[in-house]
Amino acid sequence: MNLVNKRWTALIVHQLLNGPVRFCAIEAAIPISARLLSERLKEMENEGIVRRDVYPETPVRIEYSLTDKGRALEPVIRAIEQWSYRWIDVEKDNPDAPRD
Repeated sequence: MNLVNKRWTALIVHQLLNGPVRFCAIEAAIPISARLLSERLKEMENEGIVRRDVYPETPVRIEYSLTDKGRALEPVIRAIEQWSYRWIDVEKDNPDAPRD
């Protein structure tokens, strides 16, 4: 819970739900510094949530993907995503709008 609760972790997992992603693509998708993104990815890798694959090409290609343990977070991340679509957008458009 401590790792999942850390800032940016859920958004990083969300970026990886559709398959392997390169570091620069994650960095471009969310407003996070390269240092902090690297730190979070290492923490998630150490916990067995993320897998880091290095391809011996020139230049070296590194991709991050979710392990089975990380993929098990998908229902939680998707539920938060649906909640935000329903409630956050309503508040931005009309803070006084009824919510059911």
